[in-house]
Amino acid sequence: MAIKKGDNIIVLSGKDKGKKSKVLRSFPKTGKILVEAVNMVKKHMKKRKEGEKGQVVSVALPIDASNVLLFCSKCAKGSRAKTSVVNNK
Repeated sequence: MAIKKGDNIIVLSGKDKGKKSKVLRSFPKTGKILVEAVNMVKKHMKKRKEGEKGQVVSVALPIDASNVLLFCSKCAKGSRAKTSVVNNK
């Protein structure tokens, strides 16, 4: 997978189309990435202790790596990344 943790990306499709953000984690086996402040959903948490209230928490879910482009800050454009094998290494 060409996208790694810490890369700046731009989202191509979905409800967050056009957002620029940073990759928090990548999952190469599934081809998904976790992106900061993208694909946020609300999760309802039960109370854990007596006297404590339940709450609604916003959580980021992974998105498919094919739905993002690496973002070049120098030219302010997205760029498609690919990997290649050189001399069987």
